[in-house]
Amino acid sequence: ELMASLRSRLQALREERELVLLEARECVKWGKELEAMVRDLCKPNEFERYIMFIGDLEKVVSLLLCLSSRLARVQNAMSRMDGNRDAEEKQSLNERHKLLSRQREDAKDLKENLDRRERVVSGILAKYLTEQQLQDYQHFVQVKTSLLIEQKDLEEQTKFFEEQLENLEQSIP
Repeated sequence: ELMASLRSRLQALREERELVLLEARECVKWGKELEAMVRDLCKPNEFERYIMFIGDLEKVVSLLLCLSSRLARVQNAMSRMDGNRDAEEKQSLNERHKLLSRQREDAKDLKENLDRRERVVSGILAKYLTEQQLQDYQHFVQVKTSLLIEQKDLEEQTKFFEEQLENLEQSIP
């Protein structure tokens, strides 16, 4: 019964993932339309700033999500450790935790820098776009970020339930 429940949940997650991927494809189309409009309206150096910002947005958000996910897994492993684990394994987990924590802090700095760049790009676009077009651009940035977060969350949940199902299947003779 538990296995059937896990399989059902996995199927629901996969279906949800397909919907999110469909939304992501629509977002890519929207992004291309926005890019063409910005290319037509802005100076080449301003367009380049826009392109760099949009490209870095995905990279920085993905990096932050990845590091946070890895850090959470290490923290979970550390919390599951009992007194029987050897000192070398504890040391290894502590070192990974410290490294991932530093990397996540660095990624947060990158995100803050990206937020400043977003304000600069918005200021540039405000010179060329109507109020509605500017709002559409800002909405695009929010949707793109939200979809990245949602995709990562669904990946993590799917991975978790797959591991649970695998562990359960292995525990049954």
